[in-house]
Amino acid sequence: MKQVQKPKKPLIVYYLIALAALILINWVIFPMMTQGNITEVDYGTFLTMVENKEVSKVQLEGETIYFTDKNENPQQYETTRFEDPDLVNRLVESGCEFGRVAEEEMNPWLSLLLSLVIPIIIFIALGQLLSRQLMKKMGGGEGGGPFMQFGKSNAKVYVQSETGITFNDVAGEDEAKELLTEIVDFLHNPQKYQEIGAICPKGALLVGPPGTGKTLLAKAVAGEAGVPFFSISGSEFVEMFVGMGASKVRDLFKQANEKAPCIVFIDEIDTIGKKRDSQGFAGNDEREQTLNQLLTEMDGFDASKGVVILAATNRPDTLDPALLRPGRFDRRIPVELPDLKGREEILKVHAKKVRLGDDVDFNAIARAASGASGAELANMVNEAALRAVRENRKYVTQSDLEESIEVVIAGYQKKNSVLSTKEKLIVAYHEIGHALVAALQTNSAPVTKITIIPRTSGALGYTMQVDSEERNLMSKEEIENKIATLTGGRCAEELVFGSITTGASNDIEQATKLARAMITRFGMSDRFGMVALETQANPYLGGDSSLSCSPETAAHIDDMVVNAVKEAYDKAMNLLRENQGKLHELAKYLYDRETITGDEFMEILNQRDLADTEIRNEDSENGNSGNTESGENTAAKLTIENE
Repeated sequence: MKQVQKPKKPLIVYYLIALAALILINWVIFPMMTQGNITEVDYGTFLTMVENKEVSKVQLEGETIYFTDKNENPQQYETTRFEDPDLVNRLVESGCEFGRVAEEEMNPWLSLLLSLVIPIIIFIALGQLLSRQLMKKMGGGEGGGPFMQFGKSNAKVYVQSETGITFNDVAGEDEAKELLTEIVDFLHNPQKYQEIGAICPKGALLVGPPGTGKTLLAKAVAGEAGVPFFSISGSEFVEMFVGMGASKVRDLFKQANEKAPCIVFIDEIDTIGKKRDSQGFAGNDEREQTLNQLLTEMDGFDASKGVVILAATNRPDTLDPALLRPGRFDRRIPVELPDLKGREEILKVHAKKVRLGDDVDFNAIARAASGASGAELANMVNEAALRAVRENRKYVTQSDLEESIEVVIAGYQKKNSVLSTKEKLIVAYHEIGHALVAALQTNSAPVTKITIIPRTSGALGYTMQVDSEERNLMSKEEIENKIATLTGGRCAEELVFGSITTGASNDIEQATKLARAMITRFGMSDRFGMVALETQANPYLGGDSSLSCSPETAAHIDDMVVNAVKEAYDKAMNLLRENQGKLHELAKYLYDRETITGDEFMEILNQRDLADTEIRNEDSENGNSGNTESGENTAAKLTIENE
């Protein structure tokens, strides 16, 4: 790339500033220095002072008269001369000294030097000084300031001694590390590959959800290889001026070639690598020129030098196909959410810097944190350490880690939030409804914790279920059971109180989403079978979905979703009616303690209800069989009304 020449135009501004300063000096400062403390008066005042013999000395200079009074501290005056033939006589009679100032002619060379040469020298010197000082303040230095830096890349260069990150610092991504190890080996031993004729991949694209460690993996590759590591974000190529992004790409690859072997990492490459189209002015915009330059540079550099391009994105579906073809990004490395074993290893890596208690079980924490990314797991460990400090302990316990999971998922406890007695009882029945329906069904995850303490996320309570092992597939029956579990809270409210509240809004959303996915994405309906009726975009960023069917089919889908949720609701209602005694007993237990564990819940559920048995026997003797549950329901309502 040619050296960018310093533009002359910006210097004109500084020269104009210097010229203005000189003019200001000539017009304001010099006249003030020349005049000193001379007071200007009118001619009449001058004549009066002469007649009163108050003037000691008079000097005539053209049409101007300068005179001095006879005070102890002589004051100089100035006035304009008028046609006065008696002026000389008046001056003689007053006894003052008077004369005419002789005009000395200056040497023409000295006059030229003072009037032209010296101002030009001062003018140029001030311009240069202002220019340099302004460049330094704006961060340009000797490179000409930011005006000269438009075409320079902002890539940060790291070396092994600065990062210190290796594959030992990355856990839970064994497949990604295995694919990247080959690149590291090539940078260490290129001859081994050159002898057989193999070429190192020019680029590797790291794809996965946010927080899974894509950037950390790239730094680990550089740390393992011990080569320079250029790191730049895709947004840093975006400039206001057309062509500047492409210039930054050229400069980045020029620096990489000079420091080869090295690794260039472009984070969030989807910023400049989006698919090209012909809509509007997209065919000639800055982003597209930057992408074209990136494609050209990736084709142009020599892979045998050991320059490897790594890029990361969580939107691979938006990238241009030309960027993903072999010869540019040869490998697509998925960096997915960690499994159970991976979560456990990640927790151990982040817990190395934390003092732990003897009761910490990382396997239990990993099972409870299903679906968490590496960044979320690191946050959980840090939250646990902060909780231990708040409670004045010197180490982290199992309870700290368990509470940190709830903090990341549901937020902190709202200690200043006080529920009324009625609301607290409704929430207790709601959460026990979820837990009871889940426990009474087969193929449901065990209940591990139930709480009615409000959280900062807005939840007034929640029921936590944790699978005993990692699950990757769900059957139709398991999905239907999960929908029934979600409706259990609303069922309990209606069954006990005869009315419903807004507390089931999140349950309704999740149940509807699952029922719709069964029909449109999973092919679990008899009517449509294995037909995809819904397309999903951005699977790593929430998975926005859209129906791809006719309006008539969409109407049928809506009816089927309503029926699926209604069937699950009826199923949950029947289960709660059949176990209404346990519902009241468990709700009262939760109401009193606010938080119970899964073991406490199952112990109460599995024990024989002797009280109910005795009541039923007495009722049967008195001829009141079958009214026990109704009586308990009425008692619960009366309790609420009284409170």
